Amino acid sequence: MNFILSDVADAEAEKAIRDPLVAYNLARFGESDKRELNITIRGDDNTVTGGLVGHTARGWLYVQLLFVPEAMRGQGTAPKLLAMAEAEARKRGCMGAYIDTMNPDALRTYERYGFTKIGSLGPLSTGQSITWLEKRFQAVDS
Repeated sequence: MNFILSDVADAEAEKAIRDPLVAYNLARFGESDKRELNITIRGDDNTVTGGLVGHTARGWLYVQLLFVPEAMRGQGTAPKLLAMAEAEARKRGCMGAYIDTMNPDALRTYERYGFTKIGSLGPLSTGQSITWLEKRFQAVDS
């Protein structure tokens, strides 16, 4: 066996690693029901200027990316994006959401929205920390 270290992205190698890992996880844990969840903010010309990118799987919403354009910051845009994503995640049967951030402003926004810290790592080489957060959805009475 040879172990090759590289700093070049290799789609073929990534697929060769991902495919058996996904197969193993399916055999061990069952279907994940993974579905993409994207909310875009678009300008008048329909150009995407920000939004939220994530997915739902195994009963959780994972927010991968959340970007609010500078001109829209401080106006409740991030909480609106999170609320829209949460509403859709609830429709999909999710019990909660998780997100991570290195941005202290975003961290405060997420905490105000009801997320709680579940871990952190730092300092990173640039001085800040990365924080992981979760929000457990409250059951809605029928």
